Amino acid sequence: MKLKKFTYSFLIFGFLILLGLPANAQTSREELEKRRQELRSEIKRINELRSSNKQKERSVLSEVQDLDQQIKSTENLIRVTNQQANLLTREINSNSSKIGRLRKELEALKEDYARMIEKSYKSKSTNSRIMFLLSSENFLQAYKRLQYMKQYTAYRKQQGDEIQARTAELQQLNKNLVNQKEEKDKLIAENRQTRAELEKNRIAQRELMKTIRSKESQFASQIKQKQQEINKIDQQIEEMIRASIAKDNKESGSESRDTYKLTPAAKALAADFIKNKGKLPWPVRTGVVTMKFGTQPHPVVRSTTINSNGVRIDTDNNGKARAVFNGTVSEVQAVKGANKAVMLRHGDYLTIYNNLSKVFVKRGDVVNIGQELGEVATSRSTGKTTLHFLIYKNTQKMNPADWIVQM
Repeated sequence: MKLKKFTYSFLIFGFLILLGLPANAQTSREELEKRRQELRSEIKRINELRSSNKQKERSVLSEVQDLDQQIKSTENLIRVTNQQANLLTREINSNSSKIGRLRKELEALKEDYARMIEKSYKSKSTNSRIMFLLSSENFLQAYKRLQYMKQYTAYRKQQGDEIQARTAELQQLNKNLVNQKEEKDKLIAENRQTRAELEKNRIAQRELMKTIRSKESQFASQIKQKQQEINKIDQQIEEMIRASIAKDNKESGSESRDTYKLTPAAKALAADFIKNKGKLPWPVRTGVVTMKFGTQPHPVVRSTTINSNGVRIDTDNNGKARAVFNGTVSEVQAVKGANKAVMLRHGDYLTIYNNLSKVFVKRGDVVNIGQELGEVATSRSTGKTTLHFLIYKNTQKMNPADWIVQM
């Protein structure tokens, strides 16, 4: 009875051990690997951009910003890779402990099994097994006793085989994790080498910053001029929004230019849009935010402030703008100084995709999340492919970082 209780307890223990394998850690490792690949793509994109623009006449401000972004991306890459290595180390230690526990249990089981074999061997010489069978009250009882003895022996052997298999599986997992840790260590070493290369860029950046400081008022003037251009673009966007609201409301009998009159279906769509706040996909396949929403210090000339009604995202050359949610194309319009804009309506919420060189949709089209809306324009002067992305509720501008996942 004691032996039976031990075997059942051990089966339960083994089952719990298997359930306890780090599923959450696996997910985290996949997420970290995804983020690492994204950062590597960012660095590659910035490198390609800087290489392609070496022969172009570029502003000092643009060069400093590119260098700064490259340095930050590399630092983030090293941080994420270190997190991966630390996570793998913890998993290796955890699995090593599990293997140790399983080995002890297996050893105890082997000893117990050996005692059983020894006892069984002695029983043969004294005819105990035969006597055990012959002492049965009837044939049925004798048959059951024989089956019990066979099943007991087979069960113990099967249990030992299963534990050995599980131990081998954990050992293999541990071996795989060690190999992965070695791979991550190599990546960390590569990243450190990259940081050494980037130190040269830091030196160049410091030299450029000296130039900026010596002519700060001149650069501040350039920034203000650029901000005026941005303000004019934002003003055109807001005029487009009001005109679109008035146009749509006129069809429903309202004269408001500031608030959409919603049908039940539009209300439902807006409610769905709100439910997905913070979970909407990026409006480009890959990209990095180079200008945030709202009023902020300039990233280089910190004494000067800049403002943006949305975000600016640098993406791949020939990159496509994609719908972040289901909706209807409310407007397709040329914007002076920023190519073309597509505005999607989601109830009384709007998402605007500006600076498109090509447009794939027209007003009135119903689009699905992830659908390509157009090709993002590439600047001839900077070589950058930049999407201007905005979110509005009626005429109220919203911060896209609050709505887009991990922006």
